[in-house]
Parts: sequence; C-alpha cells; structure tokens
Amino acid sequence: MPFSELSRDRPAWMRVRAPSANTRFPELREIMREGGLHTVCEEARCPNLGECWGRGTATFQIMGETCTRACRYCAVDSGRPAAAPEPLEPLRVARAVQRMRLSHAVVTSVDRDDLDDRGAGHFAATIRAIRRARPECSVEVLVPDFLGFREQALLTVLDAAPDVFNHNIETAERLYRRVRPKGDYRMALDLLARAKDVWAQLHPGRPPLATKSGMIVGMGETDGDVLEIMRDLRDHRVDVVTIGQYLQPTARHLPLDRWVTPEQFAAYAAAGRQMGFASVFAGPLVRSSYHADEQLRAVAGAPAAGR
Repeated sequence: MPFSELSRDRPAWMRVRAPSANTRFPELREIMREGGLHTVCEEARCPNLGECWGRGTATFQIMGETCTRACRYCAVDSGRPAAAPEPLEPLRVARAVQRMRLSHAVVTSVDRDDLDDRGAGHFAATIRAIRRARPECSVEVLVPDFLGFREQALLTVLDAAPDVFNHNIETAERLYRRVRPKGDYRMALDLLARAKDVWAQLHPGRPPLATKSGMIVGMGETDGDVLEIMRDLRDHRVDVVTIGQYLQPTARHLPLDRWVTPEQFAAYAAAGRQMGFASVFAGPLVRSSYHADEQLRAVAGAPAAGR
C-alpha cells in the first residue's frame, strides 16, 4: 500500500534541515548510545530531532521500545514487551541528564498495560534519580493513561513531585475509535483534572501542579474539533496545550487527512490564549515536548487563578 499523495508531497513549511555536526547533536547521540537509552525523538521519528538535540534537549523514553497499544498514527512498535523494565534504567537516565547538563528533562514511556502498576513506579524512580543527580533540573513527565490503575498511579508519580504533568489528548472524541482504539477521550480529560487534585492532597501549600496536553491535526478532525478539544482541556484546568501536524509514519499507518497551514496554527494559538491557557504552542512542527522548558516558564509566570 503506497503512501497517500498528500503524505508524499510535503509543503515547504514542513521541510526541516538535517541535524548539523556543528551543534550538540553528535554529543547527545553518543551519550544516549553509551547509556543504552531510548528517546521518543527517535522512536516516534520527530521532525524536530535535529533542532532539539542541537540545542541540548531530549525526551527520554523509558520502559523499552515496545508499546502494548496500537494507535494508528504512532510510529512506535506495538506488541507484547519481552521483559520487565530495567531496574537500573532510572539511574542511567539521571546520569545522562547530568552529562548533558540539562536544565529541563522530559520523561515519557510506551504504554505498559502488562505491568501491575502500568509503569508508575518506574516513572517515580526516574524522577527521584534525576533530582539526586542534577537538583537544578526541572522534570516533566509525559505519562500514559494508567488504564485500570489510575488513582494509585497518580499517587505514586505525583509523590515524586514532577514539575510538569503531561498526558496527550491527541484528537477529537469522535475519532478515538478509529485513531486511538484502546484510548478513552473522557478518561484522558479526567486524568489531567484528577492530577491537579491529587497533587494538592500530597503537597498542600505548594503552587498548583502544571498540567499539559497535546493534539495532532491532520487525522480527520476539523478546525471546529480543535477548538472544542481546547475548550475541554481548559475546562479540566490544563495549563499548556501543544498542537502540531500529523505525519504519516509508514504506508500502513493512518492516512494523512490534510496539511494545516501556519496561518491556521496561528489562529489556534490565538484562540487558546483567549481561552486562558498559560501557553499555547501551535505550529506545523510542534510536538508535545517542543521547547518544553519555555512552556514551563510560561506556566510559572501565569497567575494561579483558574489553575
């Protein structure tokens, strides 16, 4: 099955430069290889890999390369993971963060529905290891939905006190069955809202938890759907939203539905700011962790009211 004609003919604004040898890209790649680590930058074929690695930022993917879900848009391999998470992986991630001299680290994972705690304990261990290795580094977690274990997973992860809690909504509710068959739109919203409440219980007196979500456009949604998703996220007290263009990874993945123009992304961002988000990052090449350090600073400078 060939790629759709749309996917083959990328508009000019979707073209990116290859990673430069004059940036930190080669250094970071070597640190990742030496540590035997995975990044979602590579696994999900992120178009910003060269830029982000070049400026010294990366998103660590813990708990292996195999996801127990099979979302139709995602380039990460799906199936049954062959082994439990490596006990020393959190220490190896922390060592890499230290060597890379990061000021903001993003930690995500594949879905691990095969684990009793859905991987929550591994997230918490990684947060704590980074804190010990590089105390000045803020930590963002981009988590799965912890299906069937949500409440205990939130207690476990948030007790380790990440600076940002992120879970991506991805697409419109009406498209979930087709695009994300094992996901649930309403449960994703509830996870984000519940995280705020659990944080307040665990850390009374501290500022509200910064929450974040992202969506991908070009998978069958309309501009009206995008605005509705943003309203739903804001109603669930989400602080930051990211919106980027879908890129069909292979011919067997979900076909690309449309190219969204830079002007339309700008309109999404303007609408999101009017809704009260602390930050809206919207653009053709934006991904959930794109300039994540800037997103955290935007939240830190926003008033607590409504959060």
